[in-house]
Amino acid sequence: MPDPDFIVAIPARYGASRLPGKPLRLIAGTPMVVHVARRALAAGARAVVVATDDARIAQALAGEDLTVCLTRADHASGTDRLAECADQLSWPDHQVVVNLQGDEPFAPPEGIRAVAETLLAGTADMATLATAIEDTDALFDPNTVKLVRDAAGLALYFSRAPIPWQRDRFARDRLGPVGPDVLRHIGIYAYRAGFLRRFAKLPPGRLELLEALEQLRVMEAGHRIAVGLTPVPFPPGVDTEADLARAESRATTDNSL
Repeated sequence: MPDPDFIVAIPARYGASRLPGKPLRLIAGTPMVVHVARRALAAGARAVVVATDDARIAQALAGEDLTVCLTRADHASGTDRLAECADQLSWPDHQVVVNLQGDEPFAPPEGIRAVAETLLAGTADMATLATAIEDTDALFDPNTVKLVRDAAGLALYFSRAPIPWQRDRFARDRLGPVGPDVLRHIGIYAYRAGFLRRFAKLPPGRLELLEALEQLRVMEAGHRIAVGLTPVPFPPGVDTEADLARAESRATTDNSL
């Protein structure tokens, strides 16, 4: 496949409830959102756009090779924020957009490219990534989103519950090995700008509200999501003070940033 032509769009909201001011929190002396943007640039994106509701975030990004899109502060999700950017920046409907969360300072460039390639390799409306779960605790952790996909690599369902339920193994020993059949969802997405606009206008679905997983809205509305396997590990994102401390330790001990 030729090199993918894609934009990386990074939603960055200042008022995160569990880690206020999250995009500007420092890791190795640099704001988190700057690390994320640099990862996107290293992935070979044609352009990087940070969609934010706060001028302080825009100021922190001054001098970086990217575009800042100032959006309304009342968006319910990052998807809505990016849809506003699509209109502000007049992205054509065919433009491939990778939605990279603003709390992923260690996102591997190879993985960012992979989600764009997954979209371009098929006809699904949207693409995302997954990796095998090898830790039993993660399997039963509701904060770890699981998924199942069909033989063509299309998502069948996402859940906070352990899926697929390995009946015989769990009946014998709930703490037994997991193996490669159970996949952890990695929260990075690719879609074309036209679908992004449509996605943002869809009403929340019943399953989305039950699981608190926005991607289920797409499936409930009859759209397909292609799921690629990440070619390299995706380290955890940063959502809490403890996560931030671990990120700082990682950055300083193994020169990750």
